[in-house]
Amino acid sequence: MLDSNDLSPRETQIAESYAAGCSYQEIASDLHIAPSTVRTHLATIYRKLEVSSKVELASRLGGSTPAPRDAVDHAAIISELALSLEEALSREKALTEVLRIIGASHGDLNLVMPAILRYALDLCDAEFGILFEYRDKKRYCASFTLGIPHAFQTWLDDRATFAVSDQTGLGRMTTQREVINIIDVKSEAIYRTDDPLRFATADLGGARSFAAIPMVAADRLVGAFTIYRQSVRPFSDDALRLAQIFAAQSVIALENARLLGRARP
Repeated sequence: MLDSNDLSPRETQIAESYAAGCSYQEIASDLHIAPSTVRTHLATIYRKLEVSSKVELASRLGGSTPAPRDAVDHAAIISELALSLEEALSREKALTEVLRIIGASHGDLNLVMPAILRYALDLCDAEFGILFEYRDKKRYCASFTLGIPHAFQTWLDDRATFAVSDQTGLGRMTTQREVINIIDVKSEAIYRTDDPLRFATADLGGARSFAAIPMVAADRLVGAFTIYRQSVRPFSDDALRLAQIFAAQSVIALENARLLGRARP
């Protein structure tokens, strides 16, 4: 029977951080790995230690003896189900917390938007995110960012409001009003042109996989919720559905701020 001493040094780091309450994103940032790698390690850790919850994991790390299992396959199933349940609970908690923050923010977007982006990056397994507000004529402003590389942030700050071409992810999203999910921003033909946004995204931001979700209020485009991975790992349908929920919450926050701004004397 395995115990916590049978974990590798990396598995031990991840197990201890996760048991202490750290999220996938926090652990990934500390160890300089992808959040998806954290999950893969956790699945192995749960299977090795034959645990089915974060509480059991903490107990095993503290030296307790596991309850007997019928078979290795049974333990593997339990560990996968346990992680899936914990992820579902984390999603529900995050979405509830974001709505609470929106309700208590009194229209202060500086309180709301960083929280929305933080939860989105964690749950969608992305390295950085940007909330673009739409101006008009395919022009955008990067109003809120999180985790963005400094060079890309500087590029956005220097330009303030900028126009996007039809071939970019933002341009296609603007025209189609649909989610744009790009497998690899460097594999598209526009990367081999002199398009400034694609250059900044790929070369300054180091982005590879990218998704843009339209933010719409009463059939009016108000912005784009964008998430980025710095390796070629396309966003799954589940991740995109989550991103759409966060985009909808961002619209609620923006519209609340607009209405409150009008109501103030």
